[in-house]
Amino acid sequence: MDRKNLGKILIIIGILAGTAGLVFTAQSKSIVGPESSFMYENPQWTINGYVIFGVSLAIIFSGVVIWISKR
Repeated sequence: MDRKNLGKILIIIGILAGTAGLVFTAQSKSIVGPESSFMYENPQWTINGYVIFGVSLAIIFSGVVIWISKR
C-alpha cells in the first residue's frame, strides 16, 4: 500500500469516527436516539463523544499530511 492510499484511508476512518463521536454526544444531550438507550442523558457519553471526535480530528489531520506529503 502506498502512502497516498494510506492517507485516504486515514481520512475516511477519521470521518467515520468523528461522525460516531458527534452522534454519541448528541445522544448524551438528549438530541437524538431513543430514551431507552444507555447513552441517553448520560454525561459520561458527552465526554466520550468529545474525546472520540478530538481523536478523529487528529486522524484526519494525519491522513491529510500523509496524503499531501507524497503528491
